[in-house]
Amino acid sequence: MKRDIRVTIFEDNKSLRLSLFQLIHGSEGFICGGAFEDCLDLLKNIEDTKPDLVLMDIEMPGINGIEAVKILRDKYPELKILMQTIFDDNEKIFQSILAGASGYILKNTTPSRFLEYIKETFDGGAPLSPSVATRVLKIVALQPSSPKSNVFSLSAREKDILSCLVKGMSYKLIADACFI
Repeated sequence: MKRDIRVTIFEDNKSLRLSLFQLIHGSEGFICGGAFEDCLDLLKNIEDTKPDLVLMDIEMPGINGIEAVKILRDKYPELKILMQTIFDDNEKIFQSILAGASGYILKNTTPSRFLEYIKETFDGGAPLSPSVATRVLKIVALQPSSPKSNVFSLSAREKDILSCLVKGMSYKLIADACFI
């Protein structure tokens, strides 16, 4: 028997926080354990809600989402953390990834896609909104491929998979397209 995915939300926008809570808690296969306006009591909130996955906003008062991810990675290295934000700029994307985010999606994502991204993250994937994946692909393509550089060096296969992500393909479609 499959168990529900338990999600905890950190989002300072009250309207969005309540909408996400209702979406997640009202959808089959998901439970929203809690929704918080900031990360000031981050570790206590996580202890109290015991999530499988955290949906984390970047810009919040006090402790921002990127700092919160670093804190959670230290205490809970296996916890899935999906960043959700209005920002798709390079710096925030890479700061989130370097902090240990499991995926990075934009707030303008449709509700059904939000749930798909949560499930993909829970299942071990690393979802990126298509526009974010496009930025990542462009940045990776511009990086020098010297072995001394401190950047990602993607194989042709990895670039094919990233290209599929840019097109907005789900993991199942990518697996089919790449014969995985």
